[in-house]
Amino acid sequence: MGAAGWAALGVLIVSVATMAVGSLGLRRARTTGDFYVAARAVTPGWNAAAVSGEYLSAASFLGIAGLLLTYGYDALWYPVCYTAGYVVLLTLVAAPLRRSGAYTLPDFAQIRLRSTVVRRVSSVLVVLIGWLYLVPQLQGAALTLTAQTGAPGWAGGLLVCLVVLVTVAVGGMRSITFAQAVQYWVKLTAMLIPALVLGTVWRARHDRLPVSSADWLRPLGSGLDHPLYATLSLIVAICLGTMGLPHVLVRFYTNPDGRNARRTALIVVSLLAVFYQLPTVFGVFGRRYLPDLAGTPLADATVLLLPERMLPGLVGQVLGGVVTAGAFAAFLSTTSGLTVSVAGVLSQDVLGRPRHRQARIRRFRLSAAVSLAVPYVLSLAGARLSLANMVGLAFALAACTFCPMLVLGIWWRGLTDVGALAGLLTGGLLAGTAVLATVLVSPRHGWPAALLAQPAAWIVPLTVAVMVVGSLLTRDRVPPDVGRVLVRLHAPESMAADLPSLRRSAR
Repeated sequence: MGAAGWAALGVLIVSVATMAVGSLGLRRARTTGDFYVAARAVTPGWNAAAVSGEYLSAASFLGIAGLLLTYGYDALWYPVCYTAGYVVLLTLVAAPLRRSGAYTLPDFAQIRLRSTVVRRVSSVLVVLIGWLYLVPQLQGAALTLTAQTGAPGWAGGLLVCLVVLVTVAVGGMRSITFAQAVQYWVKLTAMLIPALVLGTVWRARHDRLPVSSADWLRPLGSGLDHPLYATLSLIVAICLGTMGLPHVLVRFYTNPDGRNARRTALIVVSLLAVFYQLPTVFGVFGRRYLPDLAGTPLADATVLLLPERMLPGLVGQVLGGVVTAGAFAAFLSTTSGLTVSVAGVLSQDVLGRPRHRQARIRRFRLSAAVSLAVPYVLSLAGARLSLANMVGLAFALAACTFCPMLVLGIWWRGLTDVGALAGLLTGGLLAGTAVLATVLVSPRHGWPAALLAQPAAWIVPLTVAVMVVGSLLTRDRVPPDVGRVLVRLHAPESMAADLPSLRRSAR
């Protein structure tokens, strides 16, 4: 069995295992709450592994090593910020969001602001962010399957869509929670074992790691225009965008209470910190053994191609199959979480809420199919950006919209529906325009290219200012029950237990 055979075997094992583990949720998924938030009964340990499995996407497993190969140590800001974003989320959002009683981000918007319009705009943004994040997952699957087995470009994304649709349709959040927790450990193992083997081989050979340019080792040496601004804006986008990603936030609704939500976020930081050591190893080795891939579309395949380049023969082929299995675990886990978050919004806010449980579940399953079909079609059009850069744009859109609404909504009683709506529209339109210009036009040089490719540094402050000014000008629209809402968000569950259900009263 050659390299293609080992890779195909790895993909098959991960796909079958995902559906098998996901089927465990079928016996437990009996209510709508099971499908949307796993009955809010996921323990911190399980939830942290599931969050980490969901969060470590194509950008983490493949994209970071590709960026490091091409741009040097500047690319290390990606794993640093991916992890730091959870510290910000832990500090500002995790526990209050769980205590809100919401199922989705639009739910939270209506609970806090009592506005159907803000809820609808939030729903549109959830879908757009979800689809923008899904496209690179499916493109990464296509790249992986094509590079490792020679399969046609449409096959990898289609396989991911089919496996995820089966898993999500079986038991919703219940099913993917078990699967994502297992997939984190699969991804960690699939990175760790090859990294240890390749590191041992490198030391045995007494190889050096030469670089073709001193800029590769120099901070801000990526060659981009205005690199200091680009770096600072990237930090803003990822650190603040984490708290606005729908598939990340929905995970904290599944905890039993706010205290467990904080514990989950704390464990996640540790799990991510362990994993992100490994793509760095592959990126550095890639600079030594795969310099021909730097700056090419195949740079994202560094993790996949490195084992056989360093170890031609059976051992390299087996290790290639291992990392291929890990890559598919990354695509499946992230795509599952995004599908549930987008399908939850589509089924509740677009298709409506039927009275009967079975009808609600059928609409959720239909929404899951739509949630996958649209980004799959978009992924076939190809991409002009690397996987990590595509995901970075999703982070930027989340940072420019949901982050200000969540922080102000949780910590400032003066936020009004008018202020929030004005800010969401401002941030969404500006960030959306920047995303489209970057993907479709791809300006190369000067300040326009820098401001559009990394828009968070100037759009986030503008969005906050619009929300604050808009709220101050409409003080009479502060919800009359804002005090009760904030008590529920911030007080321990034992103190807020006597308050009526905010979610029910918001309907």
